[in-house]
Amino acid sequence: MAAGTDLLLSPHDIVRSGLCIGCGSCVAQTAVHANASPEADTSWADPHEPRMELDRFGLLKPVGAPEWFRRKSAVFTRTCPFSPAARDEDELAADLFADAPMQDPRVGRYLSAYVGYASEGGFRDRGSSGGMVSWVLAELMRAGLVDGVVHVAESADPQAAGRFFRYRVSRTEEELRAGAKSRYYPIELSDVLQTIRTIPGRYAVVGIPCFIKAVQLLRREDPVIQERVAFTLGLFCGHMKSARFVESFAWQMGVSVADVQRVEFRLKDATRPASWYTAQLTLRDGSTVKKDWWHLADGDWGAGFFQSSACNFCDDVVAETADVSFGDAWVEPYSSDGNGTNVVVVRSLAVDELVSAGIREGRLTLEPVDSAFVAQTQAAGLRQRREGLAYRLTWRRSGVHPRKRVAPDATSATPRRKLTYRMRAIISAWSHRMFWLARVTGRPQLYTQWARGAVAVYHGLAYSRGRVGAVMEWAHLR
Repeated sequence: MAAGTDLLLSPHDIVRSGLCIGCGSCVAQTAVHANASPEADTSWADPHEPRMELDRFGLLKPVGAPEWFRRKSAVFTRTCPFSPAARDEDELAADLFADAPMQDPRVGRYLSAYVGYASEGGFRDRGSSGGMVSWVLAELMRAGLVDGVVHVAESADPQAAGRFFRYRVSRTEEELRAGAKSRYYPIELSDVLQTIRTIPGRYAVVGIPCFIKAVQLLRREDPVIQERVAFTLGLFCGHMKSARFVESFAWQMGVSVADVQRVEFRLKDATRPASWYTAQLTLRDGSTVKKDWWHLADGDWGAGFFQSSACNFCDDVVAETADVSFGDAWVEPYSSDGNGTNVVVVRSLAVDELVSAGIREGRLTLEPVDSAFVAQTQAAGLRQRREGLAYRLTWRRSGVHPRKRVAPDATSATPRRKLTYRMRAIISAWSHRMFWLARVTGRPQLYTQWARGAVAVYHGLAYSRGRVGAVMEWAHLR
């Protein structure tokens, strides 16, 4: 289904089809038409205040009165990032970055690309990787190009809030730096989008690829968002995890999730390779527990535990619609450097000037690279979103059919790769169900025993090259 057709969808259609990523754009749109012109489609406005809530599997989904949830709307159809009638990443990037001279179907349009880190002011030390995300945000603030930064940060009281992380607006560099680090946790944009509408200023928004796409689609509908969102910063993404990922960590570290105050997904250790992730939980009494991901039943990222079903139908690894996007350099010698190293893809002229100045002044340690290098650092993720997606698109499914830039293809993948893609899909779907069963019965071992068995089968299918090959491919899936 091409963009611009007469297809009309509702949030119910997207959720029922397994295509809802939980970004909150649909909830945010209840305010889009508050000041609409008489000619606008005002059918979307609703007095029942729809909201985003965690479902039984720990994934954020829109909740509202049936007349809102099932109402088909042209605005929603154009702005849901997984709607088959929304503009795709290529179409959006052609408008946003028309001046970008280079193009690669794996990384999109771009002006420049780099590998390295921020050498100024402890940005690298405080970040999960090379500190480049926080550096660019801070530089945008210092240059007076933005008044606020929309990014993910810890909840002050996660037990009272019911979530460990949320989007917030930071207006000082100190607040910004406190929000550094990776967050593998469901979050949504509806509250901060309302803040942007309410409080004038210029904002930078940080997000994973589908969230940045949602913001870009909403900017096309809402002139206030268009004016006030000045910059978008994208994060390379493997997939979205559910909130149960943290609970599983707690179970396997022998503590109650109700006692957890802080979550560190990637505890940095300069003496170990960057790809050796360690999770750490800080409890209410101040004590900590930690465990390497490799010792967790569900610690293999590539297996897809707790993955949102929408991620099976995403074809953007590197946030192609963002002004600048960032990932980890999962190739040697960078992946062995425990200090962390970023890959940076720049598409905006303004950001390109900031980064170039930072290099000249010695505040950034970056080397130029080409798109082939960027793609190499994300090789396994791109294979999952290209070859794997093409194969998944051939599977029979009901409801809304995704429209992707990858054509359905059941012949190119080898039989072993097909089994691997099937097993990932099984783990993704059944990890939610098995954890739910273990949770309601109070028997964590139901889940952990199943998870260890499932990942053993997955490794047997995916990693026939032996343990060394398994470690390397696992690292590249980050």
